[in-house]
Amino acid sequence: MSGVERAAILLMSLGEAEAAEVLKHMGAKDVQKLGAAMATLSNVSRETATDVVGQFIHELDTQTSLGVGADDYVRRVLVGALGQDKASGLIDRILLGRNSKGLEALKWMETRAVADIVRNEHPQIVSIVLSYLDPDQAADVLSQLPERMKSDVLMRIARLDGIQPAALRELDEIMEKQFTGGGNLKSSSVGGIKAAAAILNLMDSSQEQSIIGRIGEADEELSQQIQDLMFVFDDLSEVDDRSVQTLLREIGSDTLGLALKGADPRVRDKILRNMSQRAAEMLVEDMEAKGPVKVSDVEAAQKDILAIARRLAEAGTIVLGGQGEAFA
Repeated sequence: MSGVERAAILLMSLGEAEAAEVLKHMGAKDVQKLGAAMATLSNVSRETATDVVGQFIHELDTQTSLGVGADDYVRRVLVGALGQDKASGLIDRILLGRNSKGLEALKWMETRAVADIVRNEHPQIVSIVLSYLDPDQAADVLSQLPERMKSDVLMRIARLDGIQPAALRELDEIMEKQFTGGGNLKSSSVGGIKAAAAILNLMDSSQEQSIIGRIGEADEELSQQIQDLMFVFDDLSEVDDRSVQTLLREIGSDTLGLALKGADPRVRDKILRNMSQRAAEMLVEDMEAKGPVKVSDVEAAQKDILAIARRLAEAGTIVLGGQGEAFA
């Protein structure tokens, strides 16, 4: 079994309340993966469950009923962990996504597979497909496309102002011919500068700068509009204290310490001011003990924090200041 499957069995063995508590401390993507795995579990034997949880408990008192009413279980656990508003969209993707087709099915494919499917399509087609995906998935797909395509595709995403349902249905049929599946199109409102900024926010820093530079060469005004909507790590210094405190509760100390190693002093001061004195002292000690770290590791940690900030902002839990409209 994969690690995700084993984790899903463990959570379903724990019970709803305990599983919900565990999920509260995980990122959105991990929650989605675990939720999807739980939703597909069926006929899990006692022996298999015992093997998975044996390191955590000595024995199981009663036979588990994993897989029985799994959909209802997943709904209750995710609502308990994330709240009704945050969980509703995720529940739809997990429970309905199993039978998705066409464009919807792309959301459930590995990004490398999606990149392989679209890389030979016209850039306008690619831009519509990426606009239809979640920003983090779209960013990963875009990073795997040929260099010459990246800026062109992102410019087209920024210039998209929706798409006619008939055209979207035709594109859905094209995608369906390339892989198994077919689906219901929920919206024709895709693309735009905000979508382009959200995708670019989640890309590797070096690629981000390269793409925005190429866009600037072709259309300086559009490049500036995209940058105005982007939220970068240094912009955290402009976020209100209450939002920073909420954000900090979602971030592991290792990730935070790594991200602050390369942060602007204003961001570092902002973060430390919103921690208890003891927690701030411990964080500084941990950072000093780490010594030199790779720039790529620092950037990865900062991207992780930005992804969490974006998730909280989209849920209305925090408000991002500065240029954070792309996260609102």
